[in-house]
Amino acid sequence: MIKVGLAGIGFMGWIHQLAYRRCTSAKLAAFCSRDAKKRAGDWRGIQGNFGPPGEQISIDGIDVTSTLEELVRSPEIDVIDICLPPHLHTDAALLAIEHGKDVFCEKPLALNGSDCNRIMDAAKANGRLVMVAHVLPYMGAFAYASEVVRLGTYGKPIGGYFKRVISDPTWIPDFYDPDRVGGPLVDLHVHDLHWIQLLFGKPKSVEAVGRMRGKVAEYVHVLYRFDSPDVCVSSSSGVIDAPGRPFTHGFELQLEQAMLHHEFGAFSDRAETFPLKIATRDGQVIRPELPASDDIDAFVGEIEDMAMSVKTRTIAPRLSGQLACEAVELALQIQDQLLSRT
Repeated sequence: MIKVGLAGIGFMGWIHQLAYRRCTSAKLAAFCSRDAKKRAGDWRGIQGNFGPPGEQISIDGIDVTSTLEELVRSPEIDVIDICLPPHLHTDAALLAIEHGKDVFCEKPLALNGSDCNRIMDAAKANGRLVMVAHVLPYMGAFAYASEVVRLGTYGKPIGGYFKRVISDPTWIPDFYDPDRVGGPLVDLHVHDLHWIQLLFGKPKSVEAVGRMRGKVAEYVHVLYRFDSPDVCVSSSSGVIDAPGRPFTHGFELQLEQAMLHHEFGAFSDRAETFPLKIATRDGQVIRPELPASDDIDAFVGEIEDMAMSVKTRTIAPRLSGQLACEAVELALQIQDQLLSRT
């Protein structure tokens, strides 16, 4: 059993804690918090935009500390799970690595390419693993599509359109601060930038149009160019002024022998879903039945992959730190294009 120390008892820390309850190969062995109530197990003030609200948890058998410095010194801990605010990821990851711990970090790994590379270089120098919790490829239709591509069931991916759009997230302090959260590209569109590269590989160039909000991109359309001129990929992401639809995401993934389509939209009156469909080259429409799941299951999947990565010392592709670095770098490359035109 892989023993994990959790840093960051906010919304994502709460979600990870719920996932650890269901895991069979990793357990939450310790956590740190400066908040005395949270150290006592009172997580009732935690609330997010999905999943259940926080509650009183049992801390029986869990080592509780007040600082990350104490947590990383524990000889019982194998992995530090970082769910801190994004601007704290770099220092936390470096501290964990320096104390001989593997790192499992919520996205984004860091807020810029330089810090991402510092983390990766430190891990290489110390023989540690850096795994980044990009949960999208573990979720429902996205997980199914990822597996179809991995298996080559309908041939190679040759194109697609990817969408992730929200209304203004007023509940996230400093969302548009490039030095604390990163803005819509680094915090939001990084999901799709990670998945696009997992499916197609690293693009050789991008071409973007969009709107800026201060120093960060607010909304973008992006074209991606790959080595093959036959691969056609585009994306849309960011924030629009439509609070009646606070969130939507989806994709149309084109393979050599089929097209996969899925879309979900959360509206103020109800949620609407276009379930995953596969339209094949010979005219069939296949509607695969996905496994029943809830908001926590995808996080269980990525944690199980993390535990297997630690045991085998081989990082699962969906958790690749290098791929996560490249997603951040790509987000900033897109943003820099827009900045250069203002």
